[in-house]
Amino acid sequence: MRRYGLIGYPLTHSFSQRYFTEKFEREGIRDCVYTNFPITSMEELPAVLEVEDLLGLNVTIPYKQDVLRYLHQKSEVVEAIGACNCIRIEGGRRVGHNTDVVGFERSLLPKLGSHHRRALVLGTGGAAKAVEYVLRGLGIDYRLVTRRPRPGAADLRYEAVDAAMMDEYTLIVNTTPVGMYPHVEECPALPYEAMGAKHYLFDLVYNPARTLFLQKGEERGAVVENGHEMLLLQAEESWRIWNAGAEG
Repeated sequence: MRRYGLIGYPLTHSFSQRYFTEKFEREGIRDCVYTNFPITSMEELPAVLEVEDLLGLNVTIPYKQDVLRYLHQKSEVVEAIGACNCIRIEGGRRVGHNTDVVGFERSLLPKLGSHHRRALVLGTGGAAKAVEYVLRGLGIDYRLVTRRPRPGAADLRYEAVDAAMMDEYTLIVNTTPVGMYPHVEECPALPYEAMGAKHYLFDLVYNPARTLFLQKGEERGAVVENGHEMLLLQAEESWRIWNAGAEG
């Protein structure tokens, strides 16, 4: 039996396990299983790595950066951004990849307009690093917004984002879990009244389909996109990596 799985915490509403289980059934793949490994600290990872027939892992919050020290090799993207969310295991060797980059870029582009040249990225975690990588590749200037600015970084506090800045930064990407089920009444602290039809709000959260962040933007005419398609793209990219071993 070929085994794949997901590490992170919590995993109560895991998309990946449901997606791959249904994929295996739909495509008649009878020799594969996908398992959730809800680990509360990285000290629990070695035990997961000893699981029999384990050939691949997805990595989610909060371990996309901490997992790097457990890798034998990193793809060019992982080297560049310092975050990994997909591991291929072959002969005991663990190679880290990042499918956030592929998923985010392919999901972002269809609704991206020529006027979306400056972006606010909410959050500074592993997902934010993938978003930064994509934005740099597209030539889009950006600023990171966080409740806790990092020492020496040019991070903005939420209270520094005013109407004038909203007028200038028309692409806003939420990489935080704020607004994710069950905390659906929460949203990032932004001046939503300053948003309009020229804005594009992208939320990496997929549950609920319309977070309060997206609802508030949509009410003011903004283009919105949630993280569901990104997850589908990431899942298929993980499957490709596990089965082809392609770097990227």
